[in-house]
Amino acid sequence: MKTNIKYLFVILLFVSCSGSSDDNSPSRQPPNNNDDNNTPFWSIPVADVKDGGPGKDGIPSIDNPKFINANEATFLTDNLLVIGVVKNGIIKAYPHKILDWHESVNDNFDGEFVNINYCPLTGTAFGWEGKIDGTNTAFGVSGLLYNANLILYDRNTNSNWSQLKLECVNGNLIGDKPVLFSVIETTWGTWKTLYPNTKILSIDTGINRNYEQKAYQGYSDNNDYFIFPPEFVNNAIPNKERVHAIIDEDKSKVYQFHNFSGGKVIKDFFRGDNYLVVGNENLIYSYKLEEDYLNLDFEYDFNTTQGGFFKDNEGNKWSVFGEAIEGSRIGENLTPSKSVMSYWFAIAVFYSEPEIYTQS
Repeated sequence: MKTNIKYLFVILLFVSCSGSSDDNSPSRQPPNNNDDNNTPFWSIPVADVKDGGPGKDGIPSIDNPKFINANEATFLTDNLLVIGVVKNGIIKAYPHKILDWHESVNDNFDGEFVNINYCPLTGTAFGWEGKIDGTNTAFGVSGLLYNANLILYDRNTNSNWSQLKLECVNGNLIGDKPVLFSVIETTWGTWKTLYPNTKILSIDTGINRNYEQKAYQGYSDNNDYFIFPPEFVNNAIPNKERVHAIIDEDKSKVYQFHNFSGGKVIKDFFRGDNYLVVGNENLIYSYKLEEDYLNLDFEYDFNTTQGGFFKDNEGNKWSVFGEAIEGSRIGENLTPSKSVMSYWFAIAVFYSEPEIYTQS
C-alpha cells in the first residue's frame, strides 16, 4: 500500500509539473460558493468535491489526436482494454493505457466534434458530442473529483461537468446534460476482430509520457485501495469488479461478466423498459427493446463479419452497436441503452441501491 501511494504521488507530481495550471483557478482551490464560474452554486455537495492534485489541465487532454492502422499498434497486446467508436462510417479505438494519462480526447469524426472521456479511478468511459448550444467546444480535465470520479470542464464557458453523473454541476451551464453517443469498452483483441480496419489512437500524442508505465500502479487490482475514497461503499460486489451498468435517471442495474461466460443473450426488464443484453468474457453491451423487436429471439453469434455480434430467429445479423448488417432488416437499428462499463463501487455511490442481475 505504501509503495503504491508513493508511486502515485511521484506520478501526480510529474503530471502536475508538466501541465499548465493557474494557481487562482477554482481547480487549485477548494470549491466554494463564490467561484469564478459566474454562478454561486454547485449542484453536488461542495464538501465532496476534491482537488485531485495536478490542477486544471495538469492532466492534459489530447486535442490533436493521431491514429495508426491496427497492424501498426505494436504497443498493444490483445488483453489490454480499449474504447471503441463507430461514427459517420469511421472506426476508431482509444487504448486505456493512453487514456489513463490524459482522460480526455477531443476528436473529429468527419467534421463532427466529439469528446472521448475516461476516468481511470472509476473505470468509466463516455462519448460526448463536442457541441454546446450549437457551438463546438473542447473538454479539459478540471483537476477536481467527485466521489473519485472525473470532473471535466468545457473550454467555452469554463463550466464543470461530472462525468458519471452525466451533468454540468457548476458554471453557466449548470443542469445541462451532455449528448451521448455509443462507445464500446472491450479488449483490443476483441475489437480488432470485430473491426479489423479500425484506426487506433497513436502514442505519438505530442505530450511527454511513458505509456509503458501504468499511471495508477496496483489500483485496479486492489479492492481496498482508494486514492480518493468514495462517500460510501457497497459490499455486494468487489469494489473494483468491472460491471456493465444500465442507467435510468438516478437508478441503475448492473450485469457481471460471469453471467456471460461463453457468450450469452439476456432479455431483461428494468424500470418499465425491456432490454437486450449481449456479452461474452470480454464485452457486454445492451439495447432498449422497442415494440418492433420484442418478439424476436436473439442469439449470441460473435464472428469475424464486420461488427457481427449476435443474430435473431429471422436470420438477421446484428453488430455490437445494434445495427442489422445482414438479413431482411438490414440498416435497422436497435436503440442503444444509456449505459457504461464501470468499477462496481462507482455505480453503487452514484446510483443508489443499484439492482444486480441474477440468473433465474
